[in-house]
Amino acid sequence: MSGTQPTPGLRAWLMTEAPASRGQARLGELFRSWLRFRRNPLAMAGLITIALLILIAAVGPWLAPHSPTAQNLDLRLLPPGTEGHWLGTDGLGRDILSRLLHGGRITLTIVIMVAVIVAPVGLLIGTVAGYAGGVIDVVLMRLTDIFLAFPRLILALALVAALGPGIENAVIAIALTTWPPYARIARAETLTIRRSDFIAAARLQGASPARIVVRQVIPLCTSSVIVRVTLDMAGIILTAAGLGFLGLGAQPPTPEWGAMVADGRKYLLDHWWVATVPGIAIFVVALGFNLLGDGLRDVLDPRGER
Repeated sequence: MSGTQPTPGLRAWLMTEAPASRGQARLGELFRSWLRFRRNPLAMAGLITIALLILIAAVGPWLAPHSPTAQNLDLRLLPPGTEGHWLGTDGLGRDILSRLLHGGRITLTIVIMVAVIVAPVGLLIGTVAGYAGGVIDVVLMRLTDIFLAFPRLILALALVAALGPGIENAVIAIALTTWPPYARIARAETLTIRRSDFIAAARLQGASPARIVVRQVIPLCTSSVIVRVTLDMAGIILTAAGLGFLGLGAQPPTPEWGAMVADGRKYLLDHWWVATVPGIAIFVVALGFNLLGDGLRDVLDPRGER
């Protein structure tokens, strides 16, 4: 870990109690947050897991030893370590390791696209409802309650069935079923700060409600939403895998992890690796996001600082 330590002079500059500029203060706070985060070994394990997923998504297709879609029935259902297939082959003779590496990019793409959609939408709806109050709050929260009334996977299945199978439609369906908790969190945060002195000062200076929400309220709610997004990544991955398992996500021959589990279920008793290997990948990545989210919650929640 010594390689991650800043030089003594830089460390003192970051840890100073009297920063000379706003930039120095922000960098110092980030460095202190990193030190708190690093003290949590499980959070570090989650960070390493997600970093490996990102690395696999970036360079995995170039590291794959075989084509993820090339079929060879003469090599079907080979056990791991046979004839250069380190994780074996599936029922069509396709290399499981290659499909796993390519599938990592698809999984990360789905997670990022859903997060990019749901976090801003939930944050905006929650802050507007909490700050405006009245009829606007009632309408937006009742809309949120309607989405919360349905189980996420069931609603996603219904939306994908209506939109049609495919990665893009799966992302839309997951996003439409995921945003309500973020709106609830943002609204609760907004209700606690909208009567603060700095909000009153902004009003006295002539700031419009839209400017107050964008410049004052949303930044204060962002940390809670980030933590919730990170913790929800595991659920997003499992929902995407569930859609793929049911044939409503990525379509063949795309190497999506949920679809790989579905392909291997008929061989589970005699050729366990076909379904088990992608299942382990889903489990490890989901666990990594949960551990990372727990660590970020401890760092970003001022009440949990130790």
